[in-house]
Amino acid sequence: QVQLVESGGGLVQPGGSLRLSCEASGTVLEVNAMGWYRQTPGKQRELVAAITSGGASTNYADSVKGRFTISRDSAKRVVNLQMNSLKPEDTAVYYCNVEGVSLSGVSLRAFNSWGQGTQVTVSS
Repeated sequence: QVQLVESGGGLVQPGGSLRLSCEASGTVLEVNAMGWYRQTPGKQRELVAAITSGGASTNYADSVKGRFTISRDSAKRVVNLQMNSLKPEDTAVYYCNVEGVSLSGVSLRAFNSWGQGTQVTVSS
């Protein structure tokens, strides 16, 4: 079993900052790609930012480039999303996504898991 626990969402004024964190726990043996997605009512979930194993490469949605920064602490199996200069259009439920390998009984199994989602609201 793999669990992802997110934290850090909330209400912030335009121009403000928030930091989201997501920790993977359970029978995790290896964590590979990690990322953050967001979703608003009636729209598909979209990629916000992603980071490869070891943090060598990152990828951002055009709408957040220069404002958001994704990072990871591989030893702690944590992925963070620092969000600066927030805009009302950043309002959404943010989900972390983690790919890796877990122990299932006596077998190794690849997993792709989602966090429970955390609400980010940008409003004055």
